[in-house]
Amino acid sequence: MAAEKSLRSMVEKWLTPSVGKPPRVIGTGRLRDCRSRFVCVECNRATGTLSIMFFRHCDGGWYVFPPVTSRAGGAR
Repeated sequence: MAAEKSLRSMVEKWLTPSVGKPPRVIGTGRLRDCRSRFVCVECNRATGTLSIMFFRHCDGGWYVFPPVTSRAGGAR
């Protein structure tokens, strides 16, 4: 399942880059509370520049939403 959610496949799904205008990573880091990685990818399009943040989850997949922290998930 994580192969379906690789960073490359998610960039292709959300940004649909063209051959002449490949996407580029413009930022990386870790979330403070859960130490999960994130990457900001940018792609120039005819309609303008589009930037999307991708977050790595504990299943190894990349998503466009941050992982739930243990503190937030534990509060009920």
